[in-house]
Formats: sequence, C-alpha cells, structure tokens
Amino acid sequence: MAHPVSFDIVSTAGLETSPVAAALAGLRAHEARYFKNKYDIEFTVQPAKTARAIIDRVHEILEQERHIVISSTPLEATTLNVGGVRWDYVFYESGLSINVLYTNDDPAKRAVGFKLSEGMDVPAELSSFKFARQKSKLAGTIRGSYFAFKNNY
Repeated sequence: MAHPVSFDIVSTAGLETSPVAAALAGLRAHEARYFKNKYDIEFTVQPAKTARAIIDRVHEILEQERHIVISSTPLEATTLNVGGVRWDYVFYESGLSINVLYTNDDPAKRAVGFKLSEGMDVPAELSSFKFARQKSKLAGTIRGSYFAFKNNY
C-alpha cells in the first residue's frame, strides 16, 4: 500500500530497520519536497515487497550498465512519471537512495543517481564513484553521485 511522504513532518515510517533511519527519512522528505516544489506532485512510496517491479528495473540497469549489485536490503520504492520522464526511486536499509531518470524519447537524458544519507559509509559497490556534498535542512549533509546511460530498458 502506497503512502505519501511529508516534508513538513519527517517520519521514519517504513524505514525503522535502517541504522540511519532519521537521516534516510530526511533524505526521502528532501525528495518529496523537490517534486512538490518543482512539479506540484505528491511523492508516494510503497514497501519493497509490493514494489518488486520497480526494484528489479533499477537493479537491472545497475547490473547491465556498470555491473553493480547493491548488497543492502530495499525498504521502499516508487515510480513517478513527469512530463515524459520516468523517475524510479529505491530507498535501502543502509541509508542509500538510488534514483533512475529515464526518458523514452531522448537517450541523452537517462541517468542513475546515488544519494547517501548522513552517517552512512560509502558502500563497497559504489567505492569507485566520487561523491559531492549537498546541505539539506531535512536531511543534513547528503553525498551524491551519478552516471549517465543510453541503453533502453
């Protein structure tokens, strides 16, 4: 069952098993605020057990493009469609958030983004990436990186 994410009242609901649950909840709220402010869309997530198709699609892209296999357990996921762009998000127990931006009509606008919650270490499978820092009132310090891809999924 999908539930909306509030950026006014940050909740750890659905993320309680994460050792950095509060920071991950802030990161999730940060994403909700972005979609509300930029697109006027409510950011909703669903538990991983009901979002297998989304998680499998994200994992397939990671595996096919960079041979990356995420070792952390997915907790929640969502897909948003905005102006011809599909955004897939997966939030992991470790505090990792992965999003895939995918356009059908423009292969130049396809990318995978990684965001690390405050307090988590860089996962071994992402150690080859350089991470930039971003401050967020909701999430503290977010570290992020990405890679672009052009293949169809």
